[in-house]
Amino acid sequence: MSRFEDRQNAKAAAINPEAAKARLAPAAGGEAPGRPPASQGLIASLDLGASKIGCFIMRPEGARQSDQSIRVAGVGYVQSKGIRAGSVIDMEAASQAIAQAVERAEAMANVSIQGVRVTIPGAQTASHKVSAQVSLGLKPISDQDLNRAIASALAQVRFPNRRAIHLLPVSWSVDDQYGVRDPRGLNGRNLGLELLVVTIDESVFNNINTCVGLAHLEVQAIVCAPLAAAVAALEEDEKELGCICIDMGASSTTAAIFANGTLVHVDCLNVGGSHVTADIARGLSTTLAGAERIKTLHGSAIASAHEDRETVEAPPRGDDRGGAPITVPRSILKGIIAPRVEETFELLREKIKASGVQIEPGAGIVLTGGASQLAGVRELAIRVFDRPCRLGRPMRVPHLGDAAAGPSFAATAGVILRTLYGPRDVVPVKKIMAAKIGPKDAPSGGSGNIVARVIDWLKSNL
Repeated sequence: MSRFEDRQNAKAAAINPEAAKARLAPAAGGEAPGRPPASQGLIASLDLGASKIGCFIMRPEGARQSDQSIRVAGVGYVQSKGIRAGSVIDMEAASQAIAQAVERAEAMANVSIQGVRVTIPGAQTASHKVSAQVSLGLKPISDQDLNRAIASALAQVRFPNRRAIHLLPVSWSVDDQYGVRDPRGLNGRNLGLELLVVTIDESVFNNINTCVGLAHLEVQAIVCAPLAAAVAALEEDEKELGCICIDMGASSTTAAIFANGTLVHVDCLNVGGSHVTADIARGLSTTLAGAERIKTLHGSAIASAHEDRETVEAPPRGDDRGGAPITVPRSILKGIIAPRVEETFELLREKIKASGVQIEPGAGIVLTGGASQLAGVRELAIRVFDRPCRLGRPMRVPHLGDAAAGPSFAATAGVILRTLYGPRDVVPVKKIMAAKIGPKDAPSGGSGNIVARVIDWLKSNL
């Protein structure tokens, strides 16, 4: 019995336990199925990219609090089908690809999972800021005061046809003192909160839930790709001093901007590496597969020495197997790639500028995602943004194989890291996934010791 069938049987058991027992009962003289049961405490991430669908699974013992790292027990990935720019375009093909990727990760980890935390690039991701202020009494600020401010901010979270996936505190303020990290215990007249709300299109949200459900999995959370990639690839100093994490996927390019240690803006552009591949295929009159191979082996976004004398070969289109390959100078290939990559960065730069978000003068850029591995992309980003730039890889995830340790798996690893170590939403993720958010969803209580509050958070989120 495959793990896909295991999950199917688990869902059937929840609906009709007696029928499920009868179906799973071993025949006379036979043996019970040998698949391991679903384990408690597992965390699984699922990256729904346009070029690949990847899955990481971490066992409970994989979390290492001492250095806030993780050890991944299972890795699985397959070529993506039915997904484009974070949207489902073929429900059946996408659900089958999801099931295959998850089953490979389950086989490596020798576990069975029932739910995943999904990261999606694109999906018309947008961010919105809301502010709230509440009056204080004569006592020091308590958890109840924080909850009142959160409820006041949540009352403003109303975006038609959009679904909130993140509700992250940007900063607190007490009277005229801004940038307060933790206002509890302070005294003042007014408590202010600035909240960042990250949303996606509501139809995309519903389609992802349906698609993952067809693979007999539960969507436990949805995480925007640039935030997940930033959690995995950025250092704490970069978040504190200011940084732009650009996640370059196959069909979208997304950015997460950090300042003073917190996420302050998210933006999305539906242009990615697959557009470069399509340009090469059109320019050289070759196949998409041939164009992807040429881009990977010989592609570059900057000029190189002797490129006029170097040639590359591309297979012709059509079914004439005996036809001569297309031969062009490598400079022609660079002339196709560079304008598209430069245009992508320029469009993203102008979109960030139009948002009005303030970026620190010394803020650097970190590139993640599969398309960032193209030669010359880093140098082109430095030229367009006029800022220092580096290539980001998953940090705090040792023991990953070379195939899964590159920039294209930063978001997949970041989902697990964020689940364990933050940044956390002001509302439990179960409430975010269950219904539209309102003031009633603000945290309540706040009494009890720290251990009780931690246990309550774990119950709500895991």
